[in-house]
Amino acid sequence: MSRTVKDFNLVCGILPQGPWNAITDVPGVRVGHCTLRDRDVNTGVTAILPHSGNLFRRKVGAASHVINGFGKSTGLVQVDELGTIETPILLTNTLSVGTCATALIRDAISRNPDIGRSTSTVNPVVGECNDGPLNDIQALAVTENHAWAALEAAQDGPVGQGSVGAGTGMTCFGFKGGIGSSSRRIELDGNEHHVGVLVLSNFGNAGDLVLPDGRRPSPKMAEPPVRAQEKGSIIIVLATDAPLEHRQLNRVAKRAGAGLARLGSFWGHGSGDIAIAFTTANTVEHDSGADILDMRVLNENRIDLLFRAAAEATQEAVLNSMLSADSFVGRDGTTRVSLADILRG
Repeated sequence: MSRTVKDFNLVCGILPQGPWNAITDVPGVRVGHCTLRDRDVNTGVTAILPHSGNLFRRKVGAASHVINGFGKSTGLVQVDELGTIETPILLTNTLSVGTCATALIRDAISRNPDIGRSTSTVNPVVGECNDGPLNDIQALAVTENHAWAALEAAQDGPVGQGSVGAGTGMTCFGFKGGIGSSSRRIELDGNEHHVGVLVLSNFGNAGDLVLPDGRRPSPKMAEPPVRAQEKGSIIIVLATDAPLEHRQLNRVAKRAGAGLARLGSFWGHGSGDIAIAFTTANTVEHDSGADILDMRVLNENRIDLLFRAAAEATQEAVLNSMLSADSFVGRDGTTRVSLADILRG
């Protein structure tokens, strides 16, 4: 069972959580992990599937926002030009982006043999963080089979958090980081909707973390935060079943940055901080022959609800990624303590 903010009486905001308090509270969204732990190899792959169908044939509306661009993700240019995602989203380490992209391409071709021949090519979406301090990243240990394993493991319900999948070798505010998730429940026109967040947390200087109750726990690393260079990264994936169009999704993605700021992050020069947002409510049929498509769109005067949900769920997901992770010994004996151990005293 993952440890979360609830176990430590920490409250992030005012909106209610979803039933699982995870990105999978958005109906149809599934998450899977493939974890690699073998001596100095501590890495993996995490897969987020917006729905269980053929994503190339039924694309979801999407957008991304680059908070700070020191990163090597792929697929974001087309996401922001066309406003859709047409593959699952994979998260992994920095040097495995190409491998995971190839795995997504092969998977899409196996389901859609016309890709690149009688129809368009496919745009794989992969996000990354550098797990080098705890993982022998030069080993290039992640293979296409590991990416497929994460896709095949995807399921709804509770999400594995902490040192799992892509989060296996990650560090956050000097503590052990990794995968974290959270969600918020909102009401629109009398109907229940959700905003769910999943993060791959690998950012923040030791000593900079601020908890919702004002405490500033530190793993007692030697270098004072005021002198340390911020070289980490975070990938934030936001999902909702509220009907948003591309521009609105981009606006919601930007508010993930507010959740990071609440934690004490300042998005340093060497940090790759990227948010990807999608909605399951507005889909685009690849084979549609219609000239004009119908699309439901949120009343802009109600969008503050989603802004708040994005900020709160991002803040909480990052904390969950640290609280769920046990203290860790990685490459060459490098250690990271668990935030949960520090808070338990």
